[in-house]
Amino acid sequence: MKINISARHVHLTKETCDILFDHDLSIRNPLNQIGQFAANETVTLKTSKGIIENVRIIGPLRKYNQVEIAQSDARKLGLKPPVRKSGNIKNSEVITICTEKGEVTLECCIIADRHVHFDPETANKLGVVDDEKLKLAIPGIKSGIIDVKAKVSSDGYFEVHLDTDDANAFLINPGDEGILYK
Repeated sequence: MKINISARHVHLTKETCDILFDHDLSIRNPLNQIGQFAANETVTLKTSKGIIENVRIIGPLRKYNQVEIAQSDARKLGLKPPVRKSGNIKNSEVITICTEKGEVTLECCIIADRHVHFDPETANKLGVVDDEKLKLAIPGIKSGIIDVKAKVSSDGYFEVHLDTDDANAFLINPGDEGILYK
């Protein structure tokens, strides 16, 4: 099973995008998840304790704003965001998202839970349901077994997503293989 690394990124609503930019998002490159893309546009993340510049926006625009960071980013920003499934931002950390045009301060910062994307057909074939806890065996010099959660959606492309801290801990490169099991 292919492992992909999910670096820090931001999801925006149309309303927030209009505050931050005077144009629509433009596609830098498509992502494996169907219909999703890395935008050319970037933002700066800011708290009273730190700043991280050039953070990529992932499109298309969403119904919610969300900032996904790794624990090492959280330390730099002085935050303690919860580990959550993407889209679950209730009681998350407050962060400011900035561009030259504008800024917004929102409760929307999380550390994304480790997950495996499935389309419904693949999930059904493998007997997996959304949010089910699975195991991922990672071979290599710093091998290990970690928990991952199933994320079943119609636009799902079958691959594991780990954040940069997890990937670095296991010396994983994008496209490396792991073994998924229940």
